[in-house]
Amino acid sequence: MIYTVQQLSKLAGISVRTLHYYDEVGLLHPSFVRPNGYRIYEEKEVHKLQQILLFRELEFPLDQIKSMMAAKNFDIKQALKDQYRLLELKKAKIQRLMDVVDVRLKGGDTMTDKTTFGVFTDKQLENYKKEARKRWGNTDAYKQSVERTKHWTKEDYNRIAEEGTKFTAKLASLMDRGVADDEVQHMIEKHYQGIQTFYDCPIDMYRNLGQMYVDDSRFTAYYDKFRSGMAVFMKDAIAYYCDHHAI
Repeated sequence: MIYTVQQLSKLAGISVRTLHYYDEVGLLHPSFVRPNGYRIYEEKEVHKLQQILLFRELEFPLDQIKSMMAAKNFDIKQALKDQYRLLELKKAKIQRLMDVVDVRLKGGDTMTDKTTFGVFTDKQLENYKKEARKRWGNTDAYKQSVERTKHWTKEDYNRIAEEGTKFTAKLASLMDRGVADDEVQHMIEKHYQGIQTFYDCPIDMYRNLGQMYVDDSRFTAYYDKFRSGMAVFMKDAIAYYCDHHAI
C-alpha cells in the first residue's frame, strides 16, 4: 500500500510539516516523488516512521534517532518489542484513569485521595522509558555526554541549571534586537559552546537542534515561558549563526 504525505500524516497523527522536515534532515525520505510533486510513501517508510515515533516517545532528539537508525547494529525487532511494551504501559495507565472517572460518575467515593492521584503518575512507565533510553542511547553523542558528566555532583547539575535559566532569560530580553545583533550572536556562540560541553556538535547538528526547538512542543513550551515566540527566535538565531560558521 502507498500513502501520500497527507494520508501518512493522518495515519500517524503528525503534521505534514513534520514529515517534510524529516525528509529535509534525512531522517525519513519518501519512496519517490511523482511528477506533480507529491511525496509517496510505501510500507518500508511507514515502518520506519513507526520506529521514529517510538524513539520520540522515549524522548530522544532527532539527531540521535537518525544516528541510531543508521547504525549497522540497529535491531528493529527489539525496537518493536520496546514499542509494544510502551503501549501496554500507556494502555494500563489510561484504564486506571478511566476507572477513576467511572467511580466518580457513579457517585462512588471508595478510592482514597492517594490512590486517586496516584494514577496520574506512573513510575513503571517512567522506569521503562529510562531503561529503553539506556538501551538505545549507544550513540557517540550519548556516550560522550555520559563520559563528560560522570563525575558531576548534584551541585554541579543544579549550578548548570541555574546558569541556564539566567542565560535564557537574558537572551529573551534581547529578542527585540533581532537575530543578527552582535550581542545576540555572541550569546548564541556561548550557547553552542555550552552544547559542546556535553558532546561534539557539528554545525549541521546544531542547526537541527535549533529546528527541534519549534518542532518539539516540550522545547517550545520551555523557551516560550521566558518570552512568547522565543522558540522561533532561537531557531532563527541558531540558523543565522550556522549560516555564518558553515565550513
